[in-house]
Amino acid sequence: MYLHTELQRRVCANRPVRVGLIGAGKFGSMFLSQAPTTPGLDVTCIADLNVDGARAACRRVGWSESMIAGVSFTESARTLCGSGNVDVVVEATGNPVAGVANGLEAIGAGKHLVMVNVEADVLVGAALADAAREAGVVYSMAYGDQPALTCELIEWARACGFDVVAAGKGTKYLPGFHESTPDTVWDHYGLTGEEARAAGMNSRMFNSFLDGTKSALEMAAIANATGLQPAPDGLAFPPCGMDDLAHVLRPRDAGGQLHHKGQVEVVSSLERDGRPVFRDLRWGVYVVIEAPNDYSAACFRQYGMNTDTSGRFSAMYKPFHLIGLELNVSIFSAALLNRPTGSTQGFVADVAATAKRDLAAGEVLDGEGGYTVYGKLMPAETSLAKQCLPIGLAENAVLGRSIVRGQSITWDDVSQVPESTAKGLRLKLTRSSRSSPATAGHARPG
Repeated sequence: MYLHTELQRRVCANRPVRVGLIGAGKFGSMFLSQAPTTPGLDVTCIADLNVDGARAACRRVGWSESMIAGVSFTESARTLCGSGNVDVVVEATGNPVAGVANGLEAIGAGKHLVMVNVEADVLVGAALADAAREAGVVYSMAYGDQPALTCELIEWARACGFDVVAAGKGTKYLPGFHESTPDTVWDHYGLTGEEARAAGMNSRMFNSFLDGTKSALEMAAIANATGLQPAPDGLAFPPCGMDDLAHVLRPRDAGGQLHHKGQVEVVSSLERDGRPVFRDLRWGVYVVIEAPNDYSAACFRQYGMNTDTSGRFSAMYKPFHLIGLELNVSIFSAALLNRPTGSTQGFVADVAATAKRDLAAGEVLDGEGGYTVYGKLMPAETSLAKQCLPIGLAENAVLGRSIVRGQSITWDDVSQVPESTAKGLRLKLTRSSRSSPATAGHARPG
């Protein structure tokens, strides 16, 4: 209740928290739907390339015409960030290149920044977090999205004195999904293309969730915020339900499937033959913990915790997440407490652009959720050693040589990567990481 208590003080003082939203898509719309019922929250500015579409989104989520009239709409994120009527900027475009530029604008203008855009965060989050600290503002993950909710569970576990064995989320996964394209994605969701378009569903966005890219990005964000490590080969997506988390997600030498203790991993809601997993965690997040002593292990049993057969490993989980409907927690945490709800601490994990099919020299990559590449999670040290091209810079990159299906693409494989602020910042970040004694050590666990 601490956030609500602090917020009531602002309400009584007639000093609402003023929010500027960049990107009025699905996530942004979910956030906007909560504004009318949240005293002390004032959405003062909305930036979107489609201003009419942003106004329509407000109407669609139940805003009155008087509320809409009280908001400044603009196509320019720079105008929003420079506004004297904004305390917290929410970046929700989903475009990594735009997200980096917008994030730097917000930080430079002295605004707290809630980075919904996990693509931008994984690309250069360590640099953005450092810039925010220097500017004296908050750089935060978005509560409601799975990375922030997972980080919250990790914080709980560590604060209670438990070792974190594994942490992550659930999703719908089969190995063949890596080759999914915007043309085939709706078959896996039980929809026709016409039905999806009528509902305003973005095929590339949904394809990013299906082909594994979004899972890789979210696990990289968690690793970079907490110091947990990916497995050397990336995500394994083991089929696992809520009741079996502590059994499946323990180290191999303890009878589980983890490569190591302290790992990020995503569990699948489908068995490999396509059958549904019993009590799946498709929409949720989890943390697996280990009892530090016999007494704690006995308490697990006495209080009904779901443990493995040894009784020493247990799991805490949250079966659902409400995405933009929960975003206020991050906004108020930044504005009222000057604290993030999860934030990048270093460069521990990366997501490499990986070929969905055989690709020929001269082909133009189309980035996240497209036809040519998906994102593969890997340790940052591995990505740096191989000089992998990050998925966040893969859109409109031109291949200089042929690539076989399943091969991660390197900087040497591309003849052209479009210039951007994001590209320059990423190259600066990776040069700095290479000069560090150990890339993994660049993260400060927390």
